[in-house]
Amino acid sequence: MAPSEYSLRLQKGITGGFAPPTPSFIATITRPVDSDSLNITSASRPDGTPDLQSFAPKTLALGLIDELHGILKELPTEEPRGSEDIYGLDTSIFWGSDDLQWMNGGMGGVTGQPGSSTVQPTPEQKAQFKRAVEIVEALVGEAK
Repeated sequence: MAPSEYSLRLQKGITGGFAPPTPSFIATITRPVDSDSLNITSASRPDGTPDLQSFAPKTLALGLIDELHGILKELPTEEPRGSEDIYGLDTSIFWGSDDLQWMNGGMGGVTGQPGSSTVQPTPEQKAQFKRAVEIVEALVGEAK
């Protein structure tokens, strides 16, 4: 069961190199203390535009969060942090709560090459990460 208070962030566009990554989508989901709803904000950058465009904040009733929390508790992250996009989706998820601090991709994105992480997920773990991304996208989509 997911904790009663948490913050979650999904970012697409995490791979970089010499220059920092350019995100194409960012969504933030928070559940305030003693609330039965989620607060969702998101922004996207259409191809060819330099800046993220924000969408109006939304509120959504709780739903798939327990599944997402359970998935992230079981998934590894790259080591060292930000060394490689080990899930291969050019996407990061950050989850922060009292019982779980989980993040892949590092705050500045990923700058390493394939094979630069000492931790590599199994095909099953890659599928679980893909499911985690789908859950966040579904939550954001429901709130639009």
